[in-house]
Amino acid sequence: MAKEEAKTASLDAPNPSVVEIEMARNSVSLAPPKPSWFTPKRLLAIFCVINMLNYVDRGAIASNGVNGSRRTCTDGTCTSGSGIQGEFNLNNFEDGVLSSAFMVGLLVASPIFASLAKSLNPFRLIGVGLSVWTVAVIGCGFSRDFWSITICRMLVGVGEASFISLAAPFIDDNAPVSQKTAWLGIFYMCIPTGYAIGYVYGGLVGDHFSWRYAFFGEAILMFPFVVLGFVMKPLQLKGFAHTESKKALTDIETALPESQDVEVTAAKSHTSLKEDVDNKNSNKSSKSKDSNIIKDLKVLLVDKVYVINVLGYIAYTFVIGAYSYWGPKAGRSIYNMSDADMIFGGITVVCGILGTIAGGYILDYMNSTISNAFKLLSATTFVGAIFCFGAFCNKNLYAFLALFSIGELLVFAIQGPVNYISLHCVKPSLRPLSMAVSTVSIHIFGDVPSSPLVGVLQDRVNNWRETALILTAILFPAAVIWFIGIFLHSVDRFNEESEHQVSRTERSNITPLLEERKLETETSAQPQ
Repeated sequence: MAKEEAKTASLDAPNPSVVEIEMARNSVSLAPPKPSWFTPKRLLAIFCVINMLNYVDRGAIASNGVNGSRRTCTDGTCTSGSGIQGEFNLNNFEDGVLSSAFMVGLLVASPIFASLAKSLNPFRLIGVGLSVWTVAVIGCGFSRDFWSITICRMLVGVGEASFISLAAPFIDDNAPVSQKTAWLGIFYMCIPTGYAIGYVYGGLVGDHFSWRYAFFGEAILMFPFVVLGFVMKPLQLKGFAHTESKKALTDIETALPESQDVEVTAAKSHTSLKEDVDNKNSNKSSKSKDSNIIKDLKVLLVDKVYVINVLGYIAYTFVIGAYSYWGPKAGRSIYNMSDADMIFGGITVVCGILGTIAGGYILDYMNSTISNAFKLLSATTFVGAIFCFGAFCNKNLYAFLALFSIGELLVFAIQGPVNYISLHCVKPSLRPLSMAVSTVSIHIFGDVPSSPLVGVLQDRVNNWRETALILTAILFPAAVIWFIGIFLHSVDRFNEESEHQVSRTERSNITPLLEERKLETETSAQPQ
């Protein structure tokens, strides 16, 4: 009798190993990893500086100080060229190819980095990309001919690919709900600002030292952020489980003696076992699907909202890319600007900052929806195109500067809204690929072909005013494409469940770390 009572008591008592592992599971799921040093505003500031440096590089290589001019011979009298074009004796087509060479690396690397973000920490991937970028710009400074600098420009694209795919989703995750587009606008404001600073920077360094030193300076400025990408505690993206949580849970279970594993298995209910099997099968299935980037691409390409948004962005970027590269040379030729780098740089930085930030805040004020974003894109691009077209029709320099400034102010307002659509029309787990495909598309069909094609057009017509008017007219189709988007059925998928069917122990970790930090602070502030 005593033996039976003892046996019953031992069965009723909780198994220590079961309690231990369940408490461990709960601690893994309920206690998020220690938050990073980053706050949302620090994250935004750091990403803005990195983005600006990327575009300082592009502005510098387009500046007259770095890009320079070809050797010319008139009536037997030859003048030596300057900068890259003069040293390597490049024609306008080769010069345009040089500005677009980064696209080869960007095209190859962007989908790779977006896919790797599902299995490797996205924040560390940015560190890897910035390392490649830094080494590549140093290589540009040491280049000895057209092909060596072209290859280095391709590697610059590889380095940039990780950042452009992953930075915007990080910002969108951690921006205040009522200011998401404004924060994206601040981030993309760094594109025209970086270009403008690059014009000035390239002009000053190239004229006073050498075009090679401009690249060395960029590498020095980027190096601290390369280090930061590897030494700081990494952040996580919405829709991706923390790898730390998976590792911790695995360590807990494998650390138990074999005998305890048997007891734990025996103590689990049939439902619990079935649940674990389902979760494992689901995880295996999701990994199999996630590794197939073709399926993810098909999801994007059948999304009408996404496709229309990117098509409009391509037409827009075709114009802006050619403006940014050929603008100083066109301005010097049409209006005899002695300081074309400084003038175009000043207009771009002021209009870029004001226009991009204004576009983000206006959409937030209108209520950030995909339909409202298309309305803003269509209206600002159409009106901006009218002002830019009118500017190049005018022969007076001051009238040109006034009209062109208003036009640029309007067309730069699209940066926040267009990227808001790309981020919110897809599920969270597709956002890195969405940004990668969008960026690759606008480059491969937009500013990459526009630079050499405008060079070919100018070689044929030999009239920068006529070339500029033909180029500006392409902004009107961009406005029409975005106008079509207003009438498409659109759904904001930002809060939809990720494609990854993560287990319950991981589900709480979907929240970005910066958001977790805020929740922890609020919890600790509550009276006990």
